[in-house]
Amino acid sequence: MHCPFCRHADSRVIDSRTADDGSVIRRRRQCPNCGKRFSTVEAFSLSVVKRSGVVEPFSRAKIIAGVRKACQGRPVSDDDLALLAQKVEEAIRESGQAEIVALDIGLAILAPLRDLDEIAYLRFASVYQAFDSLDAFDRAIAELRREQVGRDSDPSEPPN
Repeated sequence: MHCPFCRHADSRVIDSRTADDGSVIRRRRQCPNCGKRFSTVEAFSLSVVKRSGVVEPFSRAKIIAGVRKACQGRPVSDDDLALLAQKVEEAIRESGQAEIVALDIGLAILAPLRDLDEIAYLRFASVYQAFDSLDAFDRAIAELRREQVGRDSDPSEPPN
């Protein structure tokens, strides 16, 4: 790391701290040449590979925008969408990959969206799972009903 003051090619790390849920590291450095201190920020970069082959930086805002369309007219707040986007990003980062295919992001959205709002989940899933018939919708609805019956009959779950 070059010193921003004297352009010396080396610096010493004095302190390191994490920020932004651990995805960013802030380092306080000191130049051995001029003695001045400065800060650097290191972030784990996550890239998305689109269907066209174009690679772009990961964006929570794009997740929120896509899910917001599926949630249109549903009782879902902006805070709910932000939390969903955070969960999706955390799940993707846990994979340890620096590049992820856009389709995998869409699939990673499905589980937290199902927990948030089942109608929005069906809308979103119809695109990402390529529902091509009414039977595909019927199967997805039947699966949601089976899960709901399983939750309703689970004695360990507290009653609503």
